[in-house]
Amino acid sequence: MIYTVTLNPALDYVLKLDKLDFEDINRADGARLYFGGKGVNVSKVLCELESENIALGFAGGFSGEKLEGLLSAESIKTDFVHINGDTRINVKIRYQKELDINANGPEISEIEIEKLIEKLDKAKQGDYVVFAGSVSKNLPGDIYERMMKRCADGVNFVVDAEGDLLLNSLKYKPFLIKPNHHELAKLFGAEIKCEEDVITYAQKLRGMGAKNVLVSLAENGAVLLDENNTIHRIKNAEGTLINSVGCGDSMVAGFISGYIKTGDYAYALKLAGACGNATAYSEGLAKREDIERYM
Repeated sequence: MIYTVTLNPALDYVLKLDKLDFEDINRADGARLYFGGKGVNVSKVLCELESENIALGFAGGFSGEKLEGLLSAESIKTDFVHINGDTRINVKIRYQKELDINANGPEISEIEIEKLIEKLDKAKQGDYVVFAGSVSKNLPGDIYERMMKRCADGVNFVVDAEGDLLLNSLKYKPFLIKPNHHELAKLFGAEIKCEEDVITYAQKLRGMGAKNVLVSLAENGAVLLDENNTIHRIKNAEGTLINSVGCGDSMVAGFISGYIKTGDYAYALKLAGACGNATAYSEGLAKREDIERYM
């Protein structure tokens, strides 16, 4: 089983504008409501790949009910902790460029935190637990570590987070970490000038505990340094960037699904790339038919 953890899920309200005037009322040309949050994005793409999974996290209020309804409509299984606060609503404005305005999220009590941690008691040896995204200021900074410590031996951790959240997870020897090249540079206070730099710092992360390091390189594809110290590379399929939201999450889903099904890191990377492209070149998250085409 694959479990995804989204500590601060959201509803994403996407507004398309033909013009933007700060001196007048603006009227949207189109509006859509999506579920949001890195972990639930991973769950969605895993479902497209027919990889069984359960999304864990917090949900509350009318917005939390709507979030769960949207996920259920996509056949995404959830086991959320229901909280007193309201699930956040983010606003995404699409006019010439992408403008994202993300809310902070609700206050979470220690009792609610412990209820979520307890849900990981179900994860057993060989299962995968995906920790994706940042931790809001309303949660303790060590919550990922607490959750990993709670899990049984032999659980495979996947971490897609920045800074100390990622570095502090390395002592638990995660199966996969997925920084992008900007995040990789920040981790080491360095400048990434070429692929050799990417590989150098990926090797450092492997030395610190990560089994596999997948670095996404935006328009330049991705590089994987696997647990055997083998380097794999992949370029992007041809296409026009439409949507940058969820590309990394889609790659994580593709990699896990591909590896579980084949045990082949080269194939897992290829599927990861196809999933990332399928999201980047569409309005929403990757669909199965698009993933197959980009494969």
